[in-house]
Amino acid sequence: MANNKSAKKRILISKRNNLKNRFYKSSVRTLTKKFLKDLEIYKSSKNNSDRERAQIVLNSIYSLIDKGSKKNVYHKNTAARKKAKLATLLKTAI
Repeated sequence: MANNKSAKKRILISKRNNLKNRFYKSSVRTLTKKFLKDLEIYKSSKNNSDRERAQIVLNSIYSLIDKGSKKNVYHKNTAARKKAKLATLLKTAI
């Protein structure tokens, strides 16, 4: 247990940052699963509307990853790697 004021403050800050980080990471994981599901639908149907739906989800994933990277949830190389992997998946689904 923390005994001085600065240690107690660090515990509170740590809890706050933990919630922020968990929001970004879980949201990116959830949207990635949705993107992969939409990608499978597009692969089977080859319909342009399905591709557009996957592209919309991909754009929202990019947005969350970029915001998380700006707030130091993700390292910049990790963010770039995640974005590149998802873009490659969409590109090879053609």
